[in-house]
Parts: sequence; structure tokens; C-alpha cells
Amino acid sequence: MATKTAANGTKARGGRSTREAILEAASRLIHVHGYNHTSLDDVLRESGVGKGNFYYHFKSKEELGYAILDQVIASFLAETLEPCFSDPEGRLLVQIRCFLDRVLEIQREQNCVGGCALGNLAAELSDVHEGFRTRLAVVFSAWRERLTQALHEAQRRGDINDDCRPEAVAHFLVASLEGAILLTKLTKDIAVMEQCVDEMKRHLSLYELGA
Repeated sequence: MATKTAANGTKARGGRSTREAILEAASRLIHVHGYNHTSLDDVLRESGVGKGNFYYHFKSKEELGYAILDQVIASFLAETLEPCFSDPEGRLLVQIRCFLDRVLEIQREQNCVGGCALGNLAAELSDVHEGFRTRLAVVFSAWRERLTQALHEAQRRGDINDDCRPEAVAHFLVASLEGAILLTKLTKDIAVMEQCVDEMKRHLSLYELGA
């Protein structure tokens, strides 16, 4: 494959920097095989990058893992969560349903393979790696808080009744989505995800006023 030297001394591969090539390869491997079952040799082989070039960009596998996690978090927030809440005047339950549909569509596009990158890392590392656990806890809290804020605002506007407990419902939605993604990954059946998303929407409708 043709390469060219970039201004900082790294080599670009097909328009990508060496660092990007490492991140993309490692992300693919970790998403499917997990962090602990992805070795540095696996990453080097998948990316076509030499060990010296790897250590130019990352001091360790752990540092690479943190970089991947930062990338996954940024992508989730920018491409999946926040676009559904971009209209400050929009109906909040419509926006939450939009988010549920986006998560469903991602699983459909992945053909039920890989699951949720954040959920996978949380399940694998929360009990054994405090650094990953704290970083993952922050993003799950931000996700839950975004839904909580939307539900509080929906109550303030009179779109949902006072029976709704925003914090509890937000917890329920996050936990239900992660469980649904896991079962979809296990069964390789998108109908599982579709049914779970439908039930989450039905639960939200129980609180809706003036629908």
C-alpha cells in the first residue's frame, strides 16, 4: 500500500495518519473480541503498523484503550444522542423516541454483531480496571442525565404527567437499551431489539398528556 510521510514524521496510509490507522484497527478488534482478548500484536497486524510507530503514538495498550474510549464516547454523543435533542422547541418525548430509534438502527446496520461498544467495555472492565470504570461511569451518567433533563422539561411544559419520575425513567431507559442490545447480540435477531424499543416507547406513552 502506498504511503507518504506527513509533516510530523508519521506516515499516512490511504489518506489516514498512522495514529488513525492504529485507532481504527484497534477499535474494530476490541468491539468484537474485547479489550483483554485484543493483543498489541493483533493491533499491529490489523493496522499494518510497526511496533516502533505504535509506541511513537501510544505509550501502552492502556493509553490506546483510553484513546479508543474517548473516540467512542465522542461519536456516541455527537452522532447518536445529541442530534435527537438539537431542537430546543421540539417535543421532548418525540426526541427521546428518536434516540431510541437511532440505537435500534445502529444494531440493524451492524447485523446484530458487536453490541454496544460502551456496554461491552463496562461489562468487561468495570470490576478489574478502575481507570476504565470511572471513564465509562461518566459517559453513562451523561447519557442518563440527558434523558432526565428531557423528561423534567417535558413535565415543565405539561407534555407528561406528574406520575413520571424522570431520574427513575432515565435509569430504566438506559438499562433497558443496554439489556436489549445484549440480547440482540446474543440471539442475532433484530426483532428482539425492535420489541424492546416498542415496549420502551409504550412505557413513555403512559405518562404522555395531549398525545
